Amino acid sequence: MTTADDAARNSGVGATSDDAARPSRSFLSRQERFRSVPSTNDIIRSWMADGTGEVCLAVADEQTAGRGRSGRSWVAPAGAALLMSLGFEPTYVTPERLWRVAAIVALAMADAGEEVAGLPIGMLKLKWPNDIVVAAPDAPSGVHKVAGVLGETDGAGTPAVRAVVGIGINADWPREQFPPELAEAMTSLREASRGRPIDAGELLDAFLLRLEPRLLGLREGRFDVAGWHDRQITTGRTVRIDMPDGTAPVFKAVGVDGASGALLVEDAAGGERGLLVGEVTQVRLVTGGGDAETEPGGVTL
Repeated sequence: MTTADDAARNSGVGATSDDAARPSRSFLSRQERFRSVPSTNDIIRSWMADGTGEVCLAVADEQTAGRGRSGRSWVAPAGAALLMSLGFEPTYVTPERLWRVAAIVALAMADAGEEVAGLPIGMLKLKWPNDIVVAAPDAPSGVHKVAGVLGETDGAGTPAVRAVVGIGINADWPREQFPPELAEAMTSLREASRGRPIDAGELLDAFLLRLEPRLLGLREGRFDVAGWHDRQITTGRTVRIDMPDGTAPVFKAVGVDGASGALLVEDAAGGERGLLVGEVTQVRLVTGGGDAETEPGGVTL
């Protein structure tokens, strides 16, 4: 049986002092905040090339030349989103499970976002492979995007493996300031909480507090497979998969593989097949009318 105290320890909450409510001093090797930079991912990559170890963190109020998955980009107004990248040296993860580094970042942010915005537990969902969304019945795809995650690795399978994970989450961004062309596809923590102001510093602290125990677990060979499964909004949905060769087959998503990180889909014969992140360009949820969602772009990193 899991007690309330056990749950608090596992989630990183329940601290009783200011010191306990912050990540340990040894958790971050380097942390800097910038007003405006081209890309926080590039900053972290530069630091690690110069010898900075894990976990290093770069936070920016604004990014001017960031990138999302498959070259997509989305620049948020200064102060509207929490934009950051983290550097890891995941020698403790086998190459086929490096995806879990980005996954713990997404899970920690989902937990933190719900806490800071006062949202119900489980309201923030993961849309495979790299988005955090909320269900939105009035949206064309049935979801609104809140955040995007971009993971990049070098040296997989070597002692010099490095992973840079960027995440951008729409925080204190009011709907009236959303870009018109994206308003139907996106939202923010402020809007999800019906106007509750979101403090970026509080959100960052809450995120780091929840990331540290997940990282310690990963170093010890543990990963929250059940939590990762439970937050997947693609499971049970019809999806259109944009492939690198230009085709866009439609499948029913039936789950995710906790070992490989693959999206599990039902094939024409009624069997299952797994699609790895590197094998697809984009995943779109299909509506009841057969139309696929409009992709709002990846938060710049």
